[in-house]
Amino acid sequence: MKKFILSASVVAAMLAGTNAKAQLLDEQNVTVTMDLQPILQLNMNGSQNVDFVFDQISEYVGGITQYGATNLQVSSTVSWDLYAAGFSSNASGGSLLWDNQVEYGASADPNAVTTLPLTLLELHQDKINSSVAGATGTYADYFQAFNSTAPLGSNAVYATSAPYTKPAATEKFIAGHNATSDFIAGGSYLILGGGFVGNGSNYSYTMDYRIIPGLPAVFPRATSGSGNNTTSAALNATTTTLYAQPGVYTMNVKYVLVEN
Repeated sequence: MKKFILSASVVAAMLAGTNAKAQLLDEQNVTVTMDLQPILQLNMNGSQNVDFVFDQISEYVGGITQYGATNLQVSSTVSWDLYAAGFSSNASGGSLLWDNQVEYGASADPNAVTTLPLTLLELHQDKINSSVAGATGTYADYFQAFNSTAPLGSNAVYATSAPYTKPAATEKFIAGHNATSDFIAGGSYLILGGGFVGNGSNYSYTMDYRIIPGLPAVFPRATSGSGNNTTSAALNATTTTLYAQPGVYTMNVKYVLVEN
């Protein structure tokens, strides 16, 4: 009987050939999804109550200014606009007037009225609105400095009964504007942009407030209607001189950040 002896090298070669023909492959896949949610974030630093107490003749004549009372900081992943809207319970009913909470005195004086226009409140922002190419109003923002000779309505707050409806192109915006071509690109006050970061950027605005009652309190800087309407306030609309009834009045300023 003949014996066949396979060397180790021959056996290895045979096994290698067998493995090459019998190779198996299996596969599993994982689907990776990225969901980019739009973010509009507005931070407000400062007191939620800005009080004006007029108890001196000089304050009636010269007014009171609250400097740096509110700081607005924006972070956004989309292009945006920012505006201020003067609003009250009376405004929601169509009358752009302050809410009268308390009256001082007997209220017997027929010339003393509680119908005070929201636009007697004036605003000032610390930097110019950098995107107002499509603005059609006289005043594109609240950058006009507070002074006694500024055009009537240049700082008067935009008053409205619909604060969440974007103002028309004739109204003031803090940043951006009504036109689709006027906006601030997405970004944040935390990130360097245009060479500035923090309060120096287009994503941060400091707001001042001013009220000048006058003597008597007829609020000569107020307008009727929105802040761009330069018609004099209606306290002296009749032949009889009208003035504000002493008391407590309230309104609010809504700062609205909206996607362009």
